[in-house]
Amino acid sequence: MAELTGNILVAQSGGPTSVINASVAGVVTEAGKHGCIEEIYGGLNGILGILNEDLIDLNDEKAKAIEGLRYTPAAALGTCRYKIDFKKKPEKAALDMDRLFQVFQAHNIRYFFYAGGNDSQDTSHKIHEEAVKRGYEMRVIGVPKTIDNDLPHTDHCPGYGSVIKYNSATVMEVGIDVGSMATDDGSCCVIEVMGRSAGWIAAGTVLAKRGDPAAPPHIILLPEIQYRVDDVLAKVKQTVENYKYCIMVVGEGIRNEKGEEIGADATRLDAFGHPVLSGAAERIAEFIQGKLNTKTRTVKLGYAQRAAAHFASLTDSKNAFAVGEAAVKAAVSGLSGHMVKIVRHPQTDGSVQWGVDLQPLQDIANVEHFIPRDWISEDGFLPNEKFVEYARPLIEGEVRLLMEGGLPKFTVLEKNRVDKVLPPRA
Repeated sequence: MAELTGNILVAQSGGPTSVINASVAGVVTEAGKHGCIEEIYGGLNGILGILNEDLIDLNDEKAKAIEGLRYTPAAALGTCRYKIDFKKKPEKAALDMDRLFQVFQAHNIRYFFYAGGNDSQDTSHKIHEEAVKRGYEMRVIGVPKTIDNDLPHTDHCPGYGSVIKYNSATVMEVGIDVGSMATDDGSCCVIEVMGRSAGWIAAGTVLAKRGDPAAPPHIILLPEIQYRVDDVLAKVKQTVENYKYCIMVVGEGIRNEKGEEIGADATRLDAFGHPVLSGAAERIAEFIQGKLNTKTRTVKLGYAQRAAAHFASLTDSKNAFAVGEAAVKAAVSGLSGHMVKIVRHPQTDGSVQWGVDLQPLQDIANVEHFIPRDWISEDGFLPNEKFVEYARPLIEGEVRLLMEGGLPKFTVLEKNRVDKVLPPRA
């Protein structure tokens, strides 16, 4: 494959993670090693910013700032939830694609890297196909990211190891707190975590048990399983009788026996037309309080779980950086239309070595990966040892943050704008 000379553009999309910026750092660091890459640009607020020609010059950033991205949470380039939807909005999608390629051509973008989850990989796939269709020489590589851990073909998604590390520690701390106040009256705490369709995040908190049946969490409700309320209440009652308290973790998208999301608010829709999830824990707490008359409180971890860089997994951070590096290497070698995936290599001593490989974007786009049923207990209330064996290596190691005044010091990019050369987007 002939060498392709030009500029690169990297952008981020979807919900941030505590390590998504490490992937950008990997892209920028590796890009600087290749003479065929001239300018290194970042797209502000994902594909939406690119449509508006909002680009920044990452070559202007200090090397120290790029290194600092490895330990800075949220999306340093800004993110969005914008979908180029040819099925529902074909005319608008066609206009968007025309505009994107006007921006690519105007700034001689020959390499495009998009860090994100399912919808982001779909966008990358569409851009790759469009480049081939138009005869525009550009290489597109998807960079995996999502705390939901629901991208197929990759062992795990960068962001996931850190979120379950933080959530498991939080469940341990809350459990100790609630347990210390447990009396014969009994009490229950319901902790809600993210995860609409896949229960990877909720399941990950099983690591807090460390193999102790009496340790919290005592119950984990997953979106993959449809639960009868009476069965859940019976399990809570039994747990309180055994331990005087119950710690339950619920994924925000948990469903009842009819398959309905119990925390969905049908009067409000998100950017993709889904009912907003705003109360699975509260709804479960109402059932427990009302039917069992057991004192019940809720904890919603919300944005904290995906932004907790102070307790990120070192394994996760390293893998996030590695997929960014690998994306550039793949593109420079002549590949396009792939996503970098993480590969697990178990060692004879029980440890794990991590590698990277590539998967065609057409195998990734809009495909959700769920927890295998045989990784969940028969009654559906806890992940089993197969899941624990999978998840445990993902939380290993601690990230050492730069501190200032007793608090973390995070990187803020200068964001020097690239001059716009096109008319404003219509």
